[in-house]
Amino acid sequence: MNEEKQLDEVLPGGEFVGEEPKKSEASEEENLRAQVAELKDKLLRNQAEWDNSRKRIEREKSDAVRYAAEGLLERLLPVLDNFEMGMQAAKTATDAKSIALGFEMVLAQFQQVLREAGVEPVDAVGQSFDPHRHEALGHQDSTEHPEGQVISQTRKGYKLKDRLLRPASVFVARRPEEKS
Repeated sequence: MNEEKQLDEVLPGGEFVGEEPKKSEASEEENLRAQVAELKDKLLRNQAEWDNSRKRIEREKSDAVRYAAEGLLERLLPVLDNFEMGMQAAKTATDAKSIALGFEMVLAQFQQVLREAGVEPVDAVGQSFDPHRHEALGHQDSTEHPEGQVISQTRKGYKLKDRLLRPASVFVARRPEEKS
């Protein structure tokens, strides 16, 4: 009897040695195998879907970075067109005032595009020197301005929303040295 039990063992791969299993045991085993196959298939499909989603998101992120400036550049193209027309007109115009007026109009259009993009000039003259917003080119002796105040600006600074793009280049007031 001991030998009979050993003969009824299941080999790896699901094959039986010895007596045939009962009908209910065989159908239960088939059901389990079918469930395992179905779960493996679902797992593979979900892994493939996740991988495709990850690749799509990476591609979209890459495109967003690559073409981030597209909207701003589209708004700048009319400014460029007007600048080129102004250059053409300047070559044939005899009145300097009309040329200056044309360039003022292009400058105003360009500044408007920058404002709409969130770019603002950094106020410097009359402000206290701030190394986070200003780049000191040097000091100028002054009795009219308090020490540390910006008294002149050679280049405008700009910020994009709350981030500094370029500091303003400035000269800062200092007290004149007393001569003895």
